[in-house]
Amino acid sequence: MTTHALSVMDATEADAAELAILRTEVAAHLTRRFGQGHWSAPVTEQGELRNIKTSRVLVVRDESGTIIGTLRLATKKPWAIEKAYFSSASQPLYLTDMAVAPPMQRQGVGRRLLEEAKVVAASWPCNAIRLDAYDSAAGAGPFYAKCGFQEVGRITYRGVPLIYFELLIRQP
Repeated sequence: MTTHALSVMDATEADAAELAILRTEVAAHLTRRFGQGHWSAPVTEQGELRNIKTSRVLVVRDESGTIIGTLRLATKKPWAIEKAYFSSASQPLYLTDMAVAPPMQRQGVGRRLLEEAKVVAASWPCNAIRLDAYDSAAGAGPFYAKCGFQEVGRITYRGVPLIYFELLIRQP
């Protein structure tokens, strides 16, 4: 699949059920490949509705309109992020909940989502995108590095090994 046939947009409340199914499918896929882990939890429609109401959720749709990827950008710091590892950015955004449908992985969907996240961040009052990735075979650390994010630290947070990444954003 070529990424030019994909459309990226903001999620709406009407997308919550489809997002919950996608993220639960991705969690099950990771569990089958890597065993039970922090990534194994199913996602609920209510949780996705809350995400849509409290943050900016991006979705990528294929030609048929099906959601095949998602990520979430928020100003609220996630529980697993320790600020001391990051730059002194005064207005960071936190990228969480990235998921790409397993059959669509390694086809440019995730990269397209991250490119749109960079555009969104540049138009937001923000000067960095921060995230964590599992420091394990199930983690996407190498992918984030290939997409321009810089590794800024490795920790074990509440028993979960993580790699912190950051991308500094220049405002227009």
